[in-house]
Amino acid sequence: MLDLAFSTEDLAHTRFAFSPAWEIVASVRVLNQPGEHALHLPWVKRATAALDEAGLDIGLLRELVPLRHLPGFLAATPSTPLPELADELADLRDVPARVVRREVDAMAGPRTPAVNRFHRDPEAGLERLATLMEQYWELVLAHDWPRIRALLEADVLHRSRMLAQGGAAELFNDLTPLVRWEGGTLTVAHRHLHAAVPLDGRGLVLVPSAFVWPRVFSKTDPRWQPVLRYPPRGIATLWETGTATAPGALAAVVGRGRALLLTELTAPASTTELARRTRLSAGAVSQHLGVLKAAGLVSGHRAGRHVLYARTRAAEVLVAGVPEVDS
Repeated sequence: MLDLAFSTEDLAHTRFAFSPAWEIVASVRVLNQPGEHALHLPWVKRATAALDEAGLDIGLLRELVPLRHLPGFLAATPSTPLPELADELADLRDVPARVVRREVDAMAGPRTPAVNRFHRDPEAGLERLATLMEQYWELVLAHDWPRIRALLEADVLHRSRMLAQGGAAELFNDLTPLVRWEGGTLTVAHRHLHAAVPLDGRGLVLVPSAFVWPRVFSKTDPRWQPVLRYPPRGIATLWETGTATAPGALAAVVGRGRALLLTELTAPASTTELARRTRLSAGAVSQHLGVLKAAGLVSGHRAGRHVLYARTRAAEVLVAGVPEVDS
């Protein structure tokens, strides 16, 4: 159990961010323990086949991602809300040798020959590691990143609205059952950690992560701003490939295409993501969203380079209040 003590200054410095580099690390953990991550098994199957076909040896990555005490330099706190992988890997290449050795020394269990080589020559080891992470990304994550990123962006938009409407208590208590806010303290349920940590004005970086499911991960090392990584809303739908259907009664009111979009907007989503889910063309989705926006049924919110669409209160009432009828 980890207790994070917040001050007013900590709340002021709390922010959201994504991290492609962290998704690499977390996905390797999934590959190491697929049985604990049943939701991701469709991805595990595709990723394993892609790695085998390419003959890419990710042994060093696997060995640096233990079950406990992940080396901090592998997943530094994101310095910006939407970092690019290239920038995160550039920072990885610049980690001082003394930091690498200290973090590797803190890893539990005996070290493999590959990790020993990494420890002896951190500068060369970081270059090999960063190159390996780039290759891994292109093989097994780059294709899925737009889908994953849309899910993360939708989660951040939702959480930001909750913070604005209900404050810190509503935000934190809705993150995951593993997190609880009470009396200015955020309690995080960890299997092997029991500590009370004051944030001391540093705030907290909240990082939604697809591959962290079903757990949460935190980092409170004083060398970095504290981080809490948690599974985003809608994670159970991430790998779904089925065709969406619209309730007949709702389709009769607004038309099939618009009913499909309203049904799918249980969480904010981009035009591209909605087109993937509904199998409508991007042009058709854009046209329907324009009509729905003009009617006051959806609203658009910019998130980085994308616009996310969400149902309005009027749409929520409409979707909830139009019953299915027998034909």
